[in-house]
Amino acid sequence: MNNDTRNRSSILAPAVIAAGLAYFLALRPWHLRWGATEEEVTAGLPGDEISSGDSGVTHAITIDAPPEDVWPWILQIGQDRGGFYSYTFLENLVGCRMKNVTRIIPEWQTVSVGDIVWFGTPEHFGGKARMVATIIEAERAMVLATPEDWPAIQAGERGRGPTWAFILKPTSNGGTRLLTRTHGEARPGLRTRVALLAFWEPAHFVMERKMLLTIKHLAETRSAANRCQHVAA
Repeated sequence: MNNDTRNRSSILAPAVIAAGLAYFLALRPWHLRWGATEEEVTAGLPGDEISSGDSGVTHAITIDAPPEDVWPWILQIGQDRGGFYSYTFLENLVGCRMKNVTRIIPEWQTVSVGDIVWFGTPEHFGGKARMVATIIEAERAMVLATPEDWPAIQAGERGRGPTWAFILKPTSNGGTRLLTRTHGEARPGLRTRVALLAFWEPAHFVMERKMLLTIKHLAETRSAANRCQHVAA
């Protein structure tokens, strides 16, 4: 090893260690609870009771619109419906064939317990890019779980795979707190843990943050337009 290589190594190693410490001590704790208060992070939410995994991620955003104006956007979630209101070009890079909509579609306003929510087309990813709606509480909660866990959940047991919950809470001034909570896989193996830390956690944050911001914009814009129509009438 020549001197230049040694010098580069002596600089690179501390930089990598410092970056890792910064991520795990500051950035990761921040993005795992982006927008959420301490009370919201520790509170029990719909969906907690059906998962055996850790509730490691809770995100939240305040929307200047009542829950009834936010809920329709949640119901439209799905690859074959309104999309996920996130970065479509990134979703389509991996073959999701996503198309996000910016209006409410009446025929997409019904979701029942047991319905499939698609994340990609059935022709891609071995038909496994999907979750099941396991909890539907109108204008309050929609919770998704894996198809593999659905029979156990129906039997009153806890699932072992990931869950994804969307929770709406009215605020005192007529708005909505929209919370999302993700439970991870119960007892993941080392390879899964590494993949979560290195890729899935930050990727989920980037995509879900965009999703929440887009829902906020869409709901507030539509709610304001509805208020104007009522005033004009």
